[in-house]
Amino acid sequence: MNRLIYFSLVFTIVTSVPVFGQALDFSDAVIMQNSSGKRAGHFARILQEELEKRVGKPFLIQTDTISENRSQIVLSLYADRKSLPNRYIKGLENLQPQSPESYQIILQKDSLSTSFLIIGQDERGLLYGIGQLLRKMDWAMGKLNLPESLVGSSSPVYPIRGHQLGYRPKTNAYDAFTVERFEQYIRELALFGTNSIEIVPPRTDDDSSSRHMTLPAIEMISEQSRIADELDLDLWMWYPNMGEDYQNPDSQVTELAEREEVFAALTRLDHLFVPGGDPGDLDPDTLFAWLEKTAELLLEYHPGAKIWVSPQVFRPTQVWFDRFFHHINKGYPWLGGVVFGPWVKIPLPELRKLVQEGIPIRRYPDITHSLSSQYPIADWDLALAMTLGRECINPRPVDQKTIHNALDQLAVGSISYSEGTNDDLNKFVWTDQDWDPDRKVTETVRDYARFFFGSEWTEPVTQGLLAEEANLKGSLLTNNQVPQTLLQWQEMEARASSEMLGNFRFQMGLIRAYFDAYIQQKLLHDTQQEQLARNILDLANQMGSRWVIDTAMQILENPWKDPGAARLKERCIELANSLYQSIGAQLTIVPHGAAPGRGNFIDNLDAVLNDSPWLMDNLRSIATMEPEEARLRELKHLIHRTNPGPGGFYDNFGTPGSWGKVVHGKALIEDPGSLYGPRVSFGVGLIGEEWVHEVQAVGFEGKATPKAWMTQINTLFDTPLQIRYEDLNPDLKYRLKVAYTGRFRSKMKLSVDEDILIHDFIETGQQPVYSFPLPQSAYRDGSLTFTWTCGEGERGSQVAEIWIIPETE
Repeated sequence: MNRLIYFSLVFTIVTSVPVFGQALDFSDAVIMQNSSGKRAGHFARILQEELEKRVGKPFLIQTDTISENRSQIVLSLYADRKSLPNRYIKGLENLQPQSPESYQIILQKDSLSTSFLIIGQDERGLLYGIGQLLRKMDWAMGKLNLPESLVGSSSPVYPIRGHQLGYRPKTNAYDAFTVERFEQYIRELALFGTNSIEIVPPRTDDDSSSRHMTLPAIEMISEQSRIADELDLDLWMWYPNMGEDYQNPDSQVTELAEREEVFAALTRLDHLFVPGGDPGDLDPDTLFAWLEKTAELLLEYHPGAKIWVSPQVFRPTQVWFDRFFHHINKGYPWLGGVVFGPWVKIPLPELRKLVQEGIPIRRYPDITHSLSSQYPIADWDLALAMTLGRECINPRPVDQKTIHNALDQLAVGSISYSEGTNDDLNKFVWTDQDWDPDRKVTETVRDYARFFFGSEWTEPVTQGLLAEEANLKGSLLTNNQVPQTLLQWQEMEARASSEMLGNFRFQMGLIRAYFDAYIQQKLLHDTQQEQLARNILDLANQMGSRWVIDTAMQILENPWKDPGAARLKERCIELANSLYQSIGAQLTIVPHGAAPGRGNFIDNLDAVLNDSPWLMDNLRSIATMEPEEARLRELKHLIHRTNPGPGGFYDNFGTPGSWGKVVHGKALIEDPGSLYGPRVSFGVGLIGEEWVHEVQAVGFEGKATPKAWMTQINTLFDTPLQIRYEDLNPDLKYRLKVAYTGRFRSKMKLSVDEDILIHDFIETGQQPVYSFPLPQSAYRDGSLTFTWTCGEGERGSQVAEIWIIPETE
């Protein structure tokens, strides 16, 4: 399907001035406002304020006079172009109307002055034209140069371009925002082409308040609505169904009363997004009957508003989907469309086929999470996954463009799922790609760097952010990019002004550079420490079990002392404190008050990155055994845990060396969310009765676990997981040993070559390791393919380790 089905991108030259040319001095320019539009004055003041912040001098706004001999930035709507002074009109005779939200930038030169005219097709178009000027201008204190390459016109490809900014405690920064901070942050997004903001109601799947909140939630969402309306942005609200009963009349009255208070508090509300689940699981018949009642109330306060809904449910069944699409395709007048987001089981290409053609689909991309994510980081080292965690500062511009462009033609745009400022750069990338999916992502990053840091910082910051994305890929121990990234950022830090050092976006770049370098050095130490201990344990038969146990324990318990690394750690903590002061970012639980498991990655600086906890737990237990032969036997089992024996096979599917055996699905460009095929995931299992969703070194029965159990290959929902082995000996008997760990508690069954059952459905997460005989008929030709499948409504299949062990008589 061609992108032009929604909007066509337009880029035309509207004067004879070359697109690429010299930069023109506008340091003494005036702003001429020529529009009767409702928001024209506000937009002129935005331009004035943003120029003055950067250039450090005032820029006069005029409405009825022309400043001779001074450069001018002229702002006008297309409809008002004929009311411009004659000196401008003469260059606009052939100006053609554009699609909604478009802008045209025209350069006019005469003997008196030089002028840039920003002509918005509508008010939004005027704002986006202003944003384009601000993004491309060459500026510093006392200097403003505008490049001739600004000349042209542009229209957005997709009509929905936005981000969720939920004022609630679960976020890693938004709950600390003041009204002024929201006003500036939303303005900055709008200047890059955002046309939608999504807020959340006071009651969600979160606490009702936090110590960071500057206003009660009901008052802040009212302010967010006002801000959106002043910028002419569509206001969306994500509103999950948190009640316990939506069929009981008394419960309905209570729920409607809550919604009435919320709807009445908002100046503007254009769309309501109600997730089908996560949270608020309802059967579709109940869900759509409730949405009918919600729509009646919504339209009383916000006529014309629409309701969007997602088939988003943790444990879906075919019956659930059948009823959901029955309702979706009935054409309810209040229905705006369908939302495709995290935990939607149906891939977007299939969803587009199931939803009637006239019903739009909006994407809800998870740009904020790294662990437990809709779009995971490919080839991510376990050490970084353990420490950066779920909501680290995560600039991923190249990945985000790839993910966006994989599916963009099937939807009408996106409003991202965001939990705070950690995904700041990713927001601007998604907005820019929704405006023009053909735009090079490096161009977006350069605009971001130029706009927020200044022209002299454009290339250093751009390359620094791209380098931080490269830090995430591949083995951390051998990633030479990591120390180079730190050097780049340290050099910028050394010459940065105090104002620059106080810029939260610069602080975010710095802290990731320091953090990655520290974790790499710690991983190197911890790896060497573990290997030394294992070498000692391997001497048990010569030196005796008690001596090797005591010596190995001393090695594993020996604290790391490295002054250089200690300074890296100290700088991370300093920057975390700075980010808390500058933007309210909560990177620690104490003292910053982060929600556990969210943005508090600085708490993980001291995480153990080797198998010490598991080794020491076992060594303590072995030390109590008698006699010596028993200790020696158990030490051998410990050291050789992964050994399948001569002629056997062992694979840890969290490591790249084993991925070649995995039967892969579609390429990333076709399946960025891994709905058709496998992905690497992180997690262990159960701690008591609590399910562990993050990477931790403890799991089953509260005991330390091997690092190998912290990573898995997994598939989502009922997508089969297949792993293929070659070169087995048909004359040998083998036994399969398999470790089922991971964040899901799924019922899985295992077959070989799809028709030979190895085990029926068992609930994983109860114990880590299982053992089964392999029938020789399964590998007569020396190869076999394992296939794991889940029952209907399960979360997915997951396998951490496999041993194929030759059996001896």
